[in-house]
Amino acid sequence: MKIGIVCYPTFGGSGVVATELGKALAKEGHQVHFITYSQPTRLDFFNQNLFYHEVDIKSYPLFDYAPYELALASKMVYVVKYEKLDLLHVHYAIPHASAAYMAKQILKEEGIHIPVVTTLHGTDITLVGRDPSYAPVVTFSINQSDAVTAVSEDLRKSTYEHFEIKKDIVVIPNFIDLERFKRQKKEHFKMAICPNDEKLLVHTSNFRKVKRVEDVIHVFYELRKKIKAKLLLVGDGPERDRMERLCRDLGTCDDIRFLGKLEAVEEVLSVADLFVMPSERESFGLAALEAMACEVPVLSSNAGGIPELNIDGVTGFTCEVGDVKTMTEKALYILDDANLPGFKRRALDRAREFDVTNILPLYEEVYQRTLEKTRPATAKV
Repeated sequence: MKIGIVCYPTFGGSGVVATELGKALAKEGHQVHFITYSQPTRLDFFNQNLFYHEVDIKSYPLFDYAPYELALASKMVYVVKYEKLDLLHVHYAIPHASAAYMAKQILKEEGIHIPVVTTLHGTDITLVGRDPSYAPVVTFSINQSDAVTAVSEDLRKSTYEHFEIKKDIVVIPNFIDLERFKRQKKEHFKMAICPNDEKLLVHTSNFRKVKRVEDVIHVFYELRKKIKAKLLLVGDGPERDRMERLCRDLGTCDDIRFLGKLEAVEEVLSVADLFVMPSERESFGLAALEAMACEVPVLSSNAGGIPELNIDGVTGFTCEVGDVKTMTEKALYILDDANLPGFKRRALDRAREFDVTNILPLYEEVYQRTLEKTRPATAKV
């Protein structure tokens, strides 16, 4: 199969999942063409079945903002025609699904039919999509897709609740490459960070308000009153400066390290004792899955699709958003030496259910069904 993948080429969950999916498809023998404005951050190895097509965005005095959606649609048309793609898989409703619809109509005029699969990841539905400025386009683009998937049951439900969707949405959860995300022997790293046998907490995010990084710091502040602990904060974003000020105000700077963006996050997770994700909203919680694959239990909120991954009392605990007191109590329970080994073991067992080898066939099945469903229309062209 020749598949075009359109995504955001960033550290965010949707871009990571799209890139890892493309890499896995290429290993299975499919020819995969990435179409986006810069090379995806996870597209980090050579494979004869992987191709990258950069969307050329030109600025003109006429426009206050470069019309990316138009440039993207044009690039899709070009790649579909000259690479003879069988299918487009777009990640994020806008602008990718709407641009794919435009490309599809242009190609139709030239006698080419290209099926479009749209995957919904989260903020395209729960945040951006609900804005009245975009809602009609989101609804239309989803309904015009030939197949639609969502990364959690919660996101599927939310999409039906807030938009007039006529399409069937198939839930295909996010996945993990257990060959990459596994606990590594990094004892020297752990010793350097925690020389006095402190427990090590880790949080990774893009430091937006919705991630509630302040809750991570407040939980850590309360936890330090009971046990010796250190905290690593991985990532960067608009809230980082405020979080650094909060650490100074609480007097915790000596025990907290801001590591910024890291590509090899699995090395940090390999020395962690607890992963903290107190988000106000998460469609799935890919960062938590990466932690669990490295045998790290998860302390999280119960928002969105997180409870579908982090099983309360089994792989960690889920708490009400903003409930720092309960989160601290649950953190202490997990970190107790009598309980920690069991949580680590069960976290890995749960992560194995989301191995890419289990999830990839679900996407291939959607592709095959979509091609079969649209084949009669192709024959009539």
